[in-house]
Amino acid sequence: MANVVVVGAQWGDEGKGKIVDWLSERADIVARFQGGHNAGHTLVIDGNVYKLSLLPSGIVRGGKLSVIGNGVVLDPWALLSEIDKLAGQGVEINPENLIIAENTPLILSIHGELDRAREAQNSVSKIGTTGRGIGPAYEDKVGRRSIRVADLADEETLDTRIERLLTHHNALRNGLGLEPVDVVALKAQLQEVAGKILPYAKPVWKHLTEARRAGKRILFEGAQGSLLDVDFGTYPYVTSSNTLAGMAATGVGLGPTSIDFVLGIVKAYTTRVGEGPFPTELFDEDGERLGTRGHEFGTVTGRKRRCGWFDATLVRQTCATSGVSGIALTKLDVLDGFKTLKICVGYDLDGERYDYLPTAAKLQARVTPIYEEMEGWSESTQGARSWNDLPGAAVKYVRRIEELIQCPVALLSTSPERDDTILVTDPFAD
Repeated sequence: MANVVVVGAQWGDEGKGKIVDWLSERADIVARFQGGHNAGHTLVIDGNVYKLSLLPSGIVRGGKLSVIGNGVVLDPWALLSEIDKLAGQGVEINPENLIIAENTPLILSIHGELDRAREAQNSVSKIGTTGRGIGPAYEDKVGRRSIRVADLADEETLDTRIERLLTHHNALRNGLGLEPVDVVALKAQLQEVAGKILPYAKPVWKHLTEARRAGKRILFEGAQGSLLDVDFGTYPYVTSSNTLAGMAATGVGLGPTSIDFVLGIVKAYTTRVGEGPFPTELFDEDGERLGTRGHEFGTVTGRKRRCGWFDATLVRQTCATSGVSGIALTKLDVLDGFKTLKICVGYDLDGERYDYLPTAAKLQARVTPIYEEMEGWSESTQGARSWNDLPGAAVKYVRRIEELIQCPVALLSTSPERDDTILVTDPFAD
């Protein structure tokens, strides 16, 4: 049976929640493989709005197993809060429909404190983090000093992990003018939360291997977007994990042969939250119109998103680095009523044309977009469920995007409602 990876192909906020929900109805398992509670999905199901940060989107669908993989950094208190909130909306969550990888590293309160203290330094340029401790938690993972889910089950191991962790953190805190960590209080916090988290802890790699052999369909759910990848994004204005499709394998403990289809989620225009380069960003009425019509505010942070024209050069690049099989084009309806639309087809850098975004930060900041103009449409595309429902100019816009990014459209979304979707290629087809 086909297994599908869903990744954002821009800077995140592409509408992955709806698409994952749409696909999860056909999957048996939905697995998160990277990121933390710094990115959110908004699902609209039968008029009910669900906002998720850590939990996989499949959790709101009955009969699905949701998985939090080892590639995620887990704030246990944020997870429990999210579980409680969904319970208030009638969603039952228990160890039968949610499992967490035993080797998942934890985000502690000290990670958030460190994150915010760094961003507050006036002498260092801001990255634009959410301040939720994601970066420091990944640093500790790579530095081999993380406290992981399995460590909560053994007091002796936990003591050793805390000592190693605080040897590092207290030195950093001293340099930032923060008080040393209260060891007793930290241990008490972890012991108190252990009993609530450990029932979900499982060897995820084993469960997924057995599920795959049994012919179960797995949907791998990515967070954020490819342009925030720590290696291939607009560094250093990126997240602290690998957001590309290849991370789906290592982020849950399966090999790359477990991936059959990569679906890249792409917004019909471009948005970004936080700092960093954005070649097609608009500062005029068109930019305001995109933001207003698209309701461009972060699910988790509430921050206003920066808006700009569609950047085909960047999406072609991310389709290549994630090995995208087909894209899901979202929010086409936001473009309704624009007389003229622009698509970035390349960059000008000191008179030289580039067909990709340079790696060097200074060069990224200096590129200017080369635009191709297209005729807009006055008719509404909202709620369209077939190609015949779309204006001719909208179809031309979609087809031109396919040509420029060198990747076909597999799904086309025309509203936040899950059924307002045009299926071109079934990602789960064998």
